[in-house]
Amino acid sequence: MSVKFEISKTEKGEFHFKLLNTDGKTLLRSEGYNAKASCTNGIESVRRNAADEARYDLKTASDGRPYFNLKASNGQIIGTSPMFADASACATAVAATKSAAAGAAVDDKS
Repeated sequence: MSVKFEISKTEKGEFHFKLLNTDGKTLLRSEGYNAKASCTNGIESVRRNAADEARYDLKTASDGRPYFNLKASNGQIIGTSPMFADASACATAVAATKSAAAGAAVDDKS
């Protein structure tokens, strides 16, 4: 399995995408979108911004676990990572996102 985007639809009708690593684990997930076209635009924004180190906002949750947000050039959050066990795992996820998002295929499960 290679790195890929996966689009899904919730019971409420919202579309979401996740960027999955080669093991199928989530690197990044989106907010909910009312329209599939908006979800697809979010994926394109991740592709455009993922290679830029300045677009990553590294954070620490209240329980001390690290995570990151990927932001567009306008500062809007386009994806949020899951919480990681340590800073090394978070850095590995950032590196994987930076290197693979631009060429990742889309698997539409909606």
